[in-house]
Amino acid sequence: MRRSIDDHPQRPEDVPPGDDDELRAVSWAVAVSDDYDDAEPRVVLTVEEVGAHGQGVVAHLGATSARRLRVALRDALREVGEDPGS
Repeated sequence: MRRSIDDHPQRPEDVPPGDDDELRAVSWAVAVSDDYDDAEPRVVLTVEEVGAHGQGVVAHLGATSARRLRVALRDALREVGEDPGS
């Protein structure tokens, strides 16, 4: 089973101003998959530079790691004064 959950390619105006060689528009995608030898479902996070399809980094996260990432994103939003939502 593989199923896409959400994805978002940044637009050029989404990239903060700075050194153009370091800050580039990226695309992220979240999916779920159980296509592994152990058949355990995992969260799949893909991050790649916009326009560089197939050249990104893919993380296959078990439930514990996915929860840790969720908490880290929540904490980062709070740190910058944003409502982390629910």
